[in-house]
Amino acid sequence: MDDLMIIELYFARDEQAIKETDVKYGKLCYNLANNILGNNEDSEECVNDTYLSVWNKIPPTRPNNFMAFICKIVRNLSMKKLDFNRALKHTQNITASFSELEEILSYTRTVPNCEYEELGKLISNFLRQEKEDARNVFIRRYYFFDSISDIASRYSFTESKVKNMLYRSRNKLREYLKKEGIEV
Repeated sequence: MDDLMIIELYFARDEQAIKETDVKYGKLCYNLANNILGNNEDSEECVNDTYLSVWNKIPPTRPNNFMAFICKIVRNLSMKKLDFNRALKHTQNITASFSELEEILSYTRTVPNCEYEELGKLISNFLRQEKEDARNVFIRRYYFFDSISDIASRYSFTESKVKNMLYRSRNKLREYLKKEGIEV
């Protein structure tokens, strides 16, 4: 079936339009989504969302180039899904980073004796005293929430070295805060 006939099915609100779109462009949509996402389930979800989006946009839209219209939709949906997946991964990194620092900076222990601003200044002072590599690794992990593997790649370290650097920095920070009168 040609594109004009498929578009007319959409205007007639005939569900056959989705089936015909899938027959003609399903493989193209899936490959495009999978090239962006690299995940079969997410790609299938984006293709299905694409069909729903096309259903909702036609009518009133009457695309001049139906294939380009569909590809644009599947690409945009795939990019949004990729951003979501990255944000989810980033959130997991944030959770891991916070749990690493929790024993040092537990809210219940620091809040009564120290305001957050003061604590931030103390941590900044501590980091100024650290060697550049240790400071950079600490900041990448606990400020930018980079994963251990990303930090290792960035600085050409092994993951083991990064973990050891972070462990040593956390212990030094704990001792520094104790000297500054912060209960940890």
